[in-house]
Amino acid sequence: MALTYEQSADLMHDNAFVNRVQVACLKYADFITLEAPSVPAHTTRIKWAQQTMLNPAAAASLVTPTVVMDPAVQQDGAAITDNALQSATENAINKML
Repeated sequence: MALTYEQSADLMHDNAFVNRVQVACLKYADFITLEAPSVPAHTTRIKWAQQTMLNPAAAASLVTPTVVMDPAVQQDGAAITDNALQSATENAINKML
């Protein structure tokens, strides 16, 4: 069952959850730094990755609301597995880039 609006809003401000999103952002930023320059939108992606490595808290703050709206997060809330949260975070970032 999906989270209620109140539960979604609370999760967007849950420090432990936001910290997990921050780690997911850093993992994805590291992945992007290793990708080939021929990957579509690489210039935009590498700029995002570099900014994220400099300020991961800001990156997580920006992406967390979109992550929370991911169907997997809506289903499992804060109990989402790390792998599923990584996928939800990467999907959210790709929507934003």
